Amino acid sequence: HLIKHGKVIPSVNVDRLWALVSEQTRQYYKEHTDKAPVIDVLKAGYMKVTGKGQLPEQPVIVKARYFTKEAEVKIKEAGGVCVLCA
Repeated sequence: HLIKHGKVIPSVNVDRLWALVSEQTRQYYKEHTDKAPVIDVLKAGYMKVTGKGQLPEQPVIVKARYFTKEAEVKIKEAGGVCVLCA
């Protein structure tokens, strides 16, 4: 079959990353700063993380298939890590 939308990549902005985890998780990692939460955007149905918006100054580990340069810079400035998943 011919797939006309083969290049569609669902993306999420940096400012929406914390919306993918629950409020309870957010409060827990605010108090326990020695650990960082893992946000897997692939499980939420997204593949790409783009750099629009601000990220709170809280370290976070983000797993995604694609990152834009702006998103990578903003996550690393907040003390986080970008993990590429195939």
